Amino acid sequence: MPGWIASAIVSLALLQAPAPISVRDLDGRTSTPLSPAAGTVHLLFFVNAECPISSRYSPEIDRITAEYGKRGVRTWLVYADPKLTTAAARANLKAFHPAIAATAVIDANFTLTKAVDAMATPEAAVYTSRGRVYRGRIDDWYQTIGQQRRAPTQRDLRVALDAVLDGKPVPTPETTPVGCFIERK
Repeated sequence: MPGWIASAIVSLALLQAPAPISVRDLDGRTSTPLSPAAGTVHLLFFVNAECPISSRYSPEIDRITAEYGKRGVRTWLVYADPKLTTAAARANLKAFHPAIAATAVIDANFTLTKAVDAMATPEAAVYTSRGRVYRGRIDDWYQTIGQQRRAPTQRDLRVALDAVLDGKPVPTPETTPVGCFIERK
């Protein structure tokens, strides 16, 4: 194949590749949570400071972040709330996630929420360099709004993360989260 044709194909491929979604965290640092480098795993938790179910899941979100952070998973807390202020997000972090090692962002324009197709808080999404490999509930602790078990019987997010870290396909790549509906405008 002549060199100019190969160059044209590469240029066309670059034009068609969407630009990664870039977000700023509460401290103004920029990151691309949906575009991890090869060999890395990104975990996003969609939360809302006013959602009681998000608040109740805080200890489990923190445990998952700590345990899987040790295995190289980078975590984002995505506040899917256009009215949330930075001060309110910091207050929520202090109250519910005081020791979490995660990047916190306010998704005021629902950029990440739409890209992931997140529907409720809390909801999780796992990304590798191949794209999204899991989206859905953290576990089955909540069966419906107002109806919860004493303890979860299925830990969907942990199963997904373990599979990805073991180089295996995620057995159930999508589940339905139970929580506060994200009202996108």
